[in-house]
Amino acid sequence: MKLASEQAAGNGTKRLRIFILDDHEVVRRGLQDLLEGEGFEIVGQSGSAREATKMIPALHPDVAVLDVRLPDGTGIEVCRDVRSIDPSLRCLILTSYDDERSLRSAVLAGAVGYVLKQISGNDLVAALRRAAAGETLFDPGIESRVVEGMTKPGAVDPRMEDLSPQEQRILGLIGQGLTNKQISEEMFLAEKTVKNYVSSVLAKLGFERRTQAAVYVAKQGADGGDPGRLHEH
Repeated sequence: MKLASEQAAGNGTKRLRIFILDDHEVVRRGLQDLLEGEGFEIVGQSGSAREATKMIPALHPDVAVLDVRLPDGTGIEVCRDVRSIDPSLRCLILTSYDDERSLRSAVLAGAVGYVLKQISGNDLVAALRRAAAGETLFDPGIESRVVEGMTKPGAVDPRMEDLSPQEQRILGLIGQGLTNKQISEEMFLAEKTVKNYVSSVLAKLGFERRTQAAVYVAKQGADGGDPGRLHEH
């Protein structure tokens, strides 16, 4: 009896390339054994959010499987950060924790799905194939409910919860049209520090350009939000 990997090679089917991020080595090895036995290629793995953020864009897997809670960050942050570098990257959150906030954050980070580790091996394999094929694995309606919650008048965009007070202030100054140099003078920070803050703000909000952030701040005010809070000193 041929293994799935041998069958894939024999019929010319492209082997799907997977990256694994989990801080438990036993989990990583278990996933690698399972997926390689099903014909997947493990192109990289890590137990560090910081390391994975550097590796994933360089390796460009078909799907990155990311644990949520890590010693130096979260898989959701990794998803958001790598997709800010390359929006074509597909990330599947695989976690032991079933909580609404993480699920919402995963949607906003651009993940293709949020799957609990209790999932069976066969279901995980099927989920990865669907994700690699371009499908979204969230239950129907979840993404629309998250977006609806962001656009209700007076509603607080949950992405703002990820911004530190300093980052919120910088976002407000971006909304006023200030350059990095002007922000550095306003906040008595080095211009390089401001540049790093701006990059972090854009990544956390899922934007590629500061003009998008400026429009976002203006829209928050137009929709009845509280942009003034962003401008407080």
